[in-house]
Amino acid sequence: MKWHGRSRRSYTGKLLKPFRKKRKYELGRDQVETLIGERKIKKVRVKGGDFKIKVFREMFANVYVPSEGKVVKAEIKTVVENPAHVHYARRNVITKGAIIETSVGKAKVTSRPNQDGVVNAVLIE
Repeated sequence: MKWHGRSRRSYTGKLLKPFRKKRKYELGRDQVETLIGERKIKKVRVKGGDFKIKVFREMFANVYVPSEGKVVKAEIKTVVENPAHVHYARRNVITKGAIIETSVGKAKVTSRPNQDGVVNAVLIE
């Protein structure tokens, strides 16, 4: 669990004393790196009572084919390119903006699997 808040130091370097304790709404969480494999998810309660579905592993993606105007369920083979991090493509980590190789062709991920609970993509033609 990670906490966020004001810095312990002022801009001059003086140590600042805490004026209150930590609050739950200041809580941050570690990023989940979505990999290719048998589907594994976790539901996390967030502020307001809503839920985020974190995807640890996923085998399939909902790929939109613009020429046909249809969405097909395609198997994810590998991650070709990932602009989020240099080594994500090598490790097959899926994030938003990643280019994935699917059974219907290359596609660009448009969803955030770490928060949406699903891998949506648009076919690159």
